[in-house]
Amino acid sequence: MLLKHFFVPKLAHSSYLLAGDRTCAIIDPCRDVQMYLDAAEELDLRIAHILETHLHADFVSGHMELASLTGAEVFAPASAGCAFPHRALSENDIFRLEDMTIRVMETPGHTPEHIAYVVTDTSRGDEPVGVFCGDTLFVGDVGRPDLFPGRAMELADKLYDSLGRLLELPDFCEVYPAHGAGSLCGRAMGAKWRSTIGFERRFNPALQIHDRDEFIRSLTTDMPPAPDHFSRCSDINRKGPALSGSLAPLKKMAPRDFREAVEAGDALVLDIRRYDAFGGQHVPGSWSIDFTGNFPTFAGWVLPPDRDIYLVATDGAEAGQAVTWLRRVGLDRSVGWLDGGMFAWATHGLPTAHLPQLSVLEAGELHKEGMTLLDVRAPSEFEDSHVNGALNISAPDLRTRFDEVDRNSDVMLVCSTGHRSTLAASILMSRGFSKLHNVAGGMKGLSAAALAPACVMCTIPHGPKLLVRKVGDTIEKPRVS
Repeated sequence: MLLKHFFVPKLAHSSYLLAGDRTCAIIDPCRDVQMYLDAAEELDLRIAHILETHLHADFVSGHMELASLTGAEVFAPASAGCAFPHRALSENDIFRLEDMTIRVMETPGHTPEHIAYVVTDTSRGDEPVGVFCGDTLFVGDVGRPDLFPGRAMELADKLYDSLGRLLELPDFCEVYPAHGAGSLCGRAMGAKWRSTIGFERRFNPALQIHDRDEFIRSLTTDMPPAPDHFSRCSDINRKGPALSGSLAPLKKMAPRDFREAVEAGDALVLDIRRYDAFGGQHVPGSWSIDFTGNFPTFAGWVLPPDRDIYLVATDGAEAGQAVTWLRRVGLDRSVGWLDGGMFAWATHGLPTAHLPQLSVLEAGELHKEGMTLLDVRAPSEFEDSHVNGALNISAPDLRTRFDEVDRNSDVMLVCSTGHRSTLAASILMSRGFSKLHNVAGGMKGLSAAALAPACVMCTIPHGPKLLVRKVGDTIEKPRVS
């Protein structure tokens, strides 16, 4: 038995290659599958199986792409009702991969159709050696059950039973989850990519809650917000994503052609340059999602999937990388990128807009003088630490809550570092706001200048990307003006 782990950062997605001597299975593949093809070729293996634990909500899966390129059979939960050719699996179904037997365990809760794959390496013993548990059990966390409107209580109840069944596996059985720290598929999972049943039984906070009602309560209150694409990706995966070969390649576009194309249709301009570059000059009306930040999560969260996307990037290579990330979260309508960037745009005499950047010291003085400070971090981050007198509306929520901001007053926007606050400013600018200023360096900079308490999310580099408390935690911090 050979196991190889693959990790997609930003989405914090784990997938796996499970192999014998000649053949292998790929478990929960991401949409761009070249990494699996390269690994199989390097190990002289044939990809025979593609195993899906569930209909992933936070990314578009590569099962169709991989099957089309290798001829491998796709295995998926029978209860998922998948519309593509596959082998539908139910409780206690068993299949083999050379010397390994793989038994199916139904583990609903994170999603209604979830299954786990329990692996026994019969060349070494007759007890399970590992379990591919998808998003049911994580390192230090469990899957969130609140992604389906109106079903959180029901799914949390099922999750309680599913976890109990997983805990019947031997303590030495290794746990291979589909996500790690940074994913919003759980509350606050650990940074390790694998664990054991025994370790999680003893130290996973959620598994220390033995009362069913208390467990359900803990998993249905104070959960982090779910990005918009979580409600789309499951259905894309059920139907079968479009193959990459069917998607139009990204076009390199001269400034005037770029402008005419944007103005001719129902399109949006997405500026992926660093937030300070966006502040200097950008195409009027464009959205800013800094490519160096958590680009795919916020792109999937705020960008409408029914509009063409035109990119402003540092160069063509960056634009191409952005398209890969956009497709990973189900945004397939990238059309072109601005050749020459904003330099070419400006030298062609086209209009530009600006977002003034404030140092944290300037922001501190202006706040003392009464300028509004809009904190666009998640409510849990704001609750943990914030500047006194700040207004809190998370960046994605400004799409619908923009009327709560006074458009006639000067407003400073702050997040952890400057990425999300620039996204928030671009949302407000698209609504006609003009008196906006971005706090460069964000709460991290304010804290370094002793103008705000430490931002916990900024000080835990391998922690969750949007801060939430673990079960049972209480955090009290002083508020600083």
